[in-house]
Amino acid sequence: MVARLGLFLSRTIGRCMPDPLILALGLTILTAILALTFGYAGISRSDAATQLIGGWWSSKGIWLFLNFSMQMALILVTGYALADSPIVRRLLSSIARIPKTPGQAAAIVGFVAAATGLVNWGLGLIVGALLARDVGRCMEKRGRPSHFPLLCAAGYVGLLVWHGGLSGTAALKTSTAAEAKTIFGSDLLASLASQGFADGIPLSATTFSGMNLLISGGLLLIIPLILWMLAPRPSDCRSLSQVDAQPMKDSPQPPISSNESWGVVGTIFSIVIALALILGFIFFLTDDKRGILRLGPNEFNALMLGIGLILHGSPIAYARSIERAAKGCAGILIQFPLYAGILMMLKQSGLMEDVARFAAESSTETTLPFFTFISAGVVNFFVPSGGGQWGVQGPIAIQSAIEAGVPLPKMLLSVSYGDELTNMLQPFWALPLLAITGVRAKDIVGYTAVVMIVAAIWISLWLLVW
Repeated sequence: MVARLGLFLSRTIGRCMPDPLILALGLTILTAILALTFGYAGISRSDAATQLIGGWWSSKGIWLFLNFSMQMALILVTGYALADSPIVRRLLSSIARIPKTPGQAAAIVGFVAAATGLVNWGLGLIVGALLARDVGRCMEKRGRPSHFPLLCAAGYVGLLVWHGGLSGTAALKTSTAAEAKTIFGSDLLASLASQGFADGIPLSATTFSGMNLLISGGLLLIIPLILWMLAPRPSDCRSLSQVDAQPMKDSPQPPISSNESWGVVGTIFSIVIALALILGFIFFLTDDKRGILRLGPNEFNALMLGIGLILHGSPIAYARSIERAAKGCAGILIQFPLYAGILMMLKQSGLMEDVARFAAESSTETTLPFFTFISAGVVNFFVPSGGGQWGVQGPIAIQSAIEAGVPLPKMLLSVSYGDELTNMLQPFWALPLLAITGVRAKDIVGYTAVVMIVAAIWISLWLLVW
């Protein structure tokens, strides 16, 4: 029954799902219409249009995420390079030979993608994509049935758990007073101090809290089970060759430099730099004022870069891997400005604040985290950026928590869960996976929608009873 439901949704939702770039353009126009219709209270529509257009193309509009997008691009390319290293590729190839049935194949890909997604969202996305492609090839080569669209959907589920993991933006951006001040400002930072979080909200209260370990750990087990149940009968399976897909090839890029005499010297240089990056990370962890509970995106990027350089051995090999990874960034680079513009319109018009405040004002102490979770999911569909969304919705969520007496870490996690949930409908972050596997967004969204519904029930349950 579940498998038939998955096939039905894949065929029906898939017909309606536009290309990710078309979706981003359409959401931009829709947001502008909503902002001019329901936002900008107290001013004329002509003045509202002037403010909207002027803000949209300003430095606080479509160019707002330039710094953040570079951080995200680095997470993606360093994650790809790490997953593309020889030792990790051999490990993925070994895993690809394990499954014997379509259900086993989907469950294994989903578990690995979710587990690595909890470590780092970029690593989970790329590992999931590469493993989905390798499992599809291996199953077809051995003459075993597999459903390649479901495998690719399974490779994307790391984005369903990432915000509860080590690279979760909301938790990292609030883990120190300096980071929290950039989000909350001095006034709200004083309110945090009154709640016992003068130095920020440590990861021990968010990422490593009992509630998050239960919710995210439960998803790590539930997701593979649902994927296994979604696997269709062998007669309904579509293998890689039966899907209109052109997966990214593993063939090496042309040599970056013809001067091979620099090979040994370059390797020494890369090892020295890699060790410096890793030592810097270790020093960060052992610093009394920082430590593992205060990690940020830059620290993760430094670690991923250092490990990737060592695992590839040669800087030339690492550079080739980065070149391949850059292809997966193409869609992100052009769409990030569009979603930054959407964020500006939602913020400037007051619509995002209205959504967040409606959730807060219509809630009790018990239901506030749940409705915040739902509102965050709605906002994420329009602005698929954990950092950007937290920058706007975070202060409102924290202030609402203080007024309602809800624990601040729980409210932070409520926003985080909502942000990650609707990634399963919003294909923006699937762009690198689509590039690697060669499938289209409409091929996977029916399956990810089913997983999203089950995850929403699981998260909602614990937000209400914890």
